[in-house]
Amino acid sequence: MKPFLPYLMALGLALTPLALPSGAQAQTLAQNNEAMFAEMQAVRGVSSSAMSRIRQIFAGSSWIGQGNPAITRHPMTPEQAAERQGGTVDSVRRHYRNARFERICGHPYEVPLYDPATQSPEDATVCAFMFEYPNVPLAYPVTWVTAREAALLCAAEGARMGDAHEWEGAAAGALLPPDYPFQLGSPQAMRAWHNNRYANQSNVYSIGTWRSGVCATGSSKSGSCNGGSFTGCGSNTYPAGSFPQCHSPLGVYDIDGNAAEHMNLPLNESQMASRGSTELGVTEMKGSWFIWDTVRAHPHWARWRAPFWHGSRVMAQNSHRNYHLGFRCFRDVR
Repeated sequence: MKPFLPYLMALGLALTPLALPSGAQAQTLAQNNEAMFAEMQAVRGVSSSAMSRIRQIFAGSSWIGQGNPAITRHPMTPEQAAERQGGTVDSVRRHYRNARFERICGHPYEVPLYDPATQSPEDATVCAFMFEYPNVPLAYPVTWVTAREAALLCAAEGARMGDAHEWEGAAAGALLPPDYPFQLGSPQAMRAWHNNRYANQSNVYSIGTWRSGVCATGSSKSGSCNGGSFTGCGSNTYPAGSFPQCHSPLGVYDIDGNAAEHMNLPLNESQMASRGSTELGVTEMKGSWFIWDTVRAHPHWARWRAPFWHGSRVMAQNSHRNYHLGFRCFRDVR
């Protein structure tokens, strides 16, 4: 594997705001995306054929990327995040690799999901991306992505969007069987039933007891953020993995804080991503710096199920996007 910065220079790619201090001159969204694509191939070995499919999806959007570079001001650079952990960007990326998990999941930076009470990692039938997409340690999360685009990007590399119970299991540290009361018929009724069932776990977070400053919750809105516009709202996120203590017991990072994350809420069994559906259900989104130390916009805990915000079918052309909304992928173990 080639070191990242010399690799980019060899390709003739300009450095992006990923390596620039806050307020430095921004590159274009296309340049940022090119640098990110190079990272995905160099750091986690995404194949050329998968990258071709990923590029096609990005090419269909004028927004998708790591934030509008004209307005985004990240609070920390990858180099600063690495220095906080006592290393370089390359050494921190090596540190996050786990040979045992790679044998199980078949790919770097993915973690098996299972129930530690009755199973071992080798019993897992699904793995989750360790970090928010692009799943590269110390890269900024992709934002301004619709639920549909997120599902397609996961599929482009043989993965998929996660069902709500899988995301919740990744956060809580134990993947439990699906618990969707389909007979209730609506997202609102299903949510109320679920949250009442887990009400006694409302103080359980990915990091255990909530502690301010442990996760990437220090972001703030751009001063010009006028209700959510691309030109006014920066995706002021931290590099993924900047906070090494911010992980669930299963090793999933930044599931609290940083970007919010799309997932699938099935309304019947035929819409479950974990059962092989490509039609999928309705949108759910959780996580985000937006609800923690800076802004307490709504409740949140590991198995909390979100309201039907900006609701649509996941695969709808007009599914929701915004400046602090990203995703992570899940992959079935074969």
